[in-house]
Amino acid sequence: MKDETAVLHVQARAPFELYYEGLASSVSATNKVGRFDILPGHADFFSIINPGAVVIETDGEEINIPISNGIVTVKEDQVLLFLNI
Repeated sequence: MKDETAVLHVQARAPFELYYEGLASSVSATNKVGRFDILPGHADFFSIINPGAVVIETDGEEINIPISNGIVTVKEDQVLLFLNI
């Protein structure tokens, strides 16, 4: 059974800009293999992100960040996105 209280702790930033920092229910982006989603409980993960958009789903809001490139790391529901680097 899924824990409905589980959330992701997300920080999405560029070298000189913080796009988002806070809780989220999911993060979506695209890498070389295709579109992927990060949900609470996701396995540890590292990937280069392709140009397009990163979508962060929060409680009732969708944050859409256009990007030229980036990397993502996931560890224990902590998601770090380094974008437009």
